[in-house]
Amino acid sequence: MNRTRPATNRPRGLRLPVPEWIRDYRREWITLDAVAGLTTAAVVIPKAMAYATIAGLPVQVGLYTAFVPMVIYAALGTSRPLSVSTTTTLAILAAAAFGEITRGGDPASLSAASATLTLLVGAILLLAALLRLGFVANFISEPVLVGFKAGIGLVIVLDQVPKLLGIHFPKGSFVHNVLGIATGIPAASIATVAVGAVMIGILVAFERRLPRAPAPLVAVACGIAATSLLGLRSYGVETVGHVPTGLPSITMPRLALITGLWPAALGIALMSFTETIAAGRAFAERG
Repeated sequence: MNRTRPATNRPRGLRLPVPEWIRDYRREWITLDAVAGLTTAAVVIPKAMAYATIAGLPVQVGLYTAFVPMVIYAALGTSRPLSVSTTTTLAILAAAAFGEITRGGDPASLSAASATLTLLVGAILLLAALLRLGFVANFISEPVLVGFKAGIGLVIVLDQVPKLLGIHFPKGSFVHNVLGIATGIPAASIATVAVGAVMIGILVAFERRLPRAPAPLVAVACGIAATSLLGLRSYGVETVGHVPTGLPSITMPRLALITGLWPAALGIALMSFTETIAAGRAFAERG
């Protein structure tokens, strides 16, 4: 059966660029995509907020980095399963850069440094694209990437374990943080440890018993409900606190910071591109 498209007043030959996923979308996909979107949001939003704190930035910055890249990539991206939010590697590299530039942790200086670093990374990636430098990623071996990410993983674990235990101590070197955790265990908050253990237990149980269920979404929902209904804050369980609403104010980059931030921007751009290519290739090889 032949089907003809309805006539339009648009000039012949003029076609508006429509992403493939919109043009070929099927109505029966909407339910599964809604569940997948909620599950992804339940993972990405808390993760992005945590990464913002790792980088030394306010938690709401994590929300901006989780939302804006997703919207842009949905229209312009080519790899469907690729994550375009921030990563542990980029958060650590950003934190190191900000630590060198903004010693006092002034919020205004952090905002300016963040805007400058973002501009530099974007400019480097754009220049690399124009010069077709993508082949550089091929020279980074898999053992180097695995070793680097394993080291980053250890740093992240050491940064998050005190939050799971509800202990506080001045952050320092790797060994200093290990000793700080070891000496702070007797002062751990029982309620905080219990909440963390329950959340991990939910994730593990769903992974083993119901692997197709949205475990992160369930865990986050249980955590929010427990905090609200049981009043966990009164038992010493810390929460993120107030997160400013609305759009962020515009912060202009500072040209004076370029000299101190360009090495970090180069490293972030390289790792961002390398991680993106590695993930894209992995998913492409699977199907």
